[in-house]
Amino acid sequence: MSDPIIGIDLGTTNSLVAFADASGPRIIASPDGQMSLPSVLYINPATGALTIGAEARRRAVERPMETIYSVKRLMGRSLEEIRPDLRYLTYRVIEHAGAESQAVDVMAGPYRFTPQQLSAMILAELKRWAEAHFRKPISRAVITVPAYFDDAQRQATRDAASIAGLEAVRIVNEPTAAALAYGLDRAQDELIAVYDLGGGTFDISILRVEKGIFRVLGTHGDTHLGGDDIDRLLVELFVRDIRTQFGSGIEFDPETQQALRNFAEAVKIQLSQKTDANVEIDLGDGRAYQRTITREELETLMSPLVSRTLDCCASALMEAGLQPGQVARVVMVGGATYAPAIRAAVGRFFNAEVYTAVNPMQTVALGAAVQASILAGAGKKRDTLLLDIVPLTLGIETVGGAVTKLIGKGSHVPCHASTMFTTFIDGQAEVKIHVLQGEREMVKDCRSLGQFVLCGIPPMPAGIPRIIISLLVDANGILSVSAKEQRSGVNASIQVIPSYGLTQKEITRMIREGLEHRAEDLLDHWLIDLHNQILVDTAAIEKTLATLSDQVELGYRQELVSLIDGVRGMLHWDDPEKIARALHYLNQKSAPLAEMAITRALREG
Repeated sequence: MSDPIIGIDLGTTNSLVAFADASGPRIIASPDGQMSLPSVLYINPATGALTIGAEARRRAVERPMETIYSVKRLMGRSLEEIRPDLRYLTYRVIEHAGAESQAVDVMAGPYRFTPQQLSAMILAELKRWAEAHFRKPISRAVITVPAYFDDAQRQATRDAASIAGLEAVRIVNEPTAAALAYGLDRAQDELIAVYDLGGGTFDISILRVEKGIFRVLGTHGDTHLGGDDIDRLLVELFVRDIRTQFGSGIEFDPETQQALRNFAEAVKIQLSQKTDANVEIDLGDGRAYQRTITREELETLMSPLVSRTLDCCASALMEAGLQPGQVARVVMVGGATYAPAIRAAVGRFFNAEVYTAVNPMQTVALGAAVQASILAGAGKKRDTLLLDIVPLTLGIETVGGAVTKLIGKGSHVPCHASTMFTTFIDGQAEVKIHVLQGEREMVKDCRSLGQFVLCGIPPMPAGIPRIIISLLVDANGILSVSAKEQRSGVNASIQVIPSYGLTQKEITRMIREGLEHRAEDLLDHWLIDLHNQILVDTAAIEKTLATLSDQVELGYRQELVSLIDGVRGMLHWDDPEKIARALHYLNQKSAPLAEMAITRALREG
């Protein structure tokens, strides 16, 4: 294998690296035999020296302020978005110091890091494992992300790879990678669901697999729901018990908080295998907390979280236009799916057997390796094609605050759309392009993704420039926007990198509101279009009247001027049907004027 491409599962709790060849995919172990890397970092506050993985996790209770975990939940997020999590984190998270004011930084003693830098350290360690395995430098990787990661989170992942010295040749959605790991691309024609509940995120994807083509029909999820949340429920239970037993005034320093978190994780894992687990925590000063927790208690605690995942499953099926019973297989992915209650609930919801033949902790990394081998031309499945989808509609702002939609929700990536615009003012030398995301018709109701300006347009009358605006979503789900004025060749473009991304709650809200307000939004959009048309049409007729002043009879001129004044008086009307009829009548009455202009132009030509 001359230039291997590795597959990486950059996880909230654990991260893995794998590769695939003609013999199939397999996990790459560390030089000392570890099959996975805990996504935990310890930064020495005195020297800045880095410890990563299992050793860093062992330091978590002793040095909680300098031990960093769950970094994936910070990627592409603003401080406001992660504020509910801050009370569960033993380290400091502050607003980013740079230009991106809505990003965050992590403090470890005097040292300050972005989530991308911290994730890059994890990726660099996995890269080192792969280089030790192959005994050669590794520079390319397929990296997985949750299907519901938005533009900002995907960009942050690519940035982390670059910092680690890796080219992210493909960003693959975790559920699609899991399907690849199961070899489901060999299915002739089958509907499958991939239920992916990891440490920090949840995804559900409904896919149709047919002759090596994976077509995502529907996807939903929550980038803020995972095994960490189950741990937090157990920590809250411990805290309530301890304060009941030893007094409500008892405080928990960072060291104790981290110890409670470790106990919670251990109990959760134990209850996946046994029906009860014993907890013993030394609180100091002769105080000891002891408790037996049953699997039934844990299942009661986590029931609301499981229900949230099933709500996402219902939304994904609705998007796909399917019923639960139509899904042939449900693939379980992620460490949290070891819980018997979760497997049972998912099996009941889909009325199907859940598939766990491949280690749920390794599935995503193995699938990433399969995709890497396809890209490298090294595997058996070179004809496999992945067709993921755009989670929300993409468009641009037009005059009056309306949105022209170019790429619809559910479009398969990669995808491309273009439309033509022109200027609204004579001699206009630049045009601002504002890119938006959402299901509504008006700018104020959508999410801004970015703006740029097309400058240097040669002075021309309004309506003459031909500006082609193109949106491209690549195979990684990354959006690029370009604009070109065709007559002059002037062009500009950006890769849209939002300052921070959408939360799952915002995405759900935007989709719901898009449906609820569709009728009124379309009416508002129509009114704006008509008002713009009034300005364009009346200006054009006035300009033609001035040009043909020596040919137009006085009575006809006065009639057109009167009609122009009447139509312009409708600029503040909110009855689109009356405005449309008035415009139609004006255009009918001005048709002879247009014919005169054409005849004159032909004669002069």
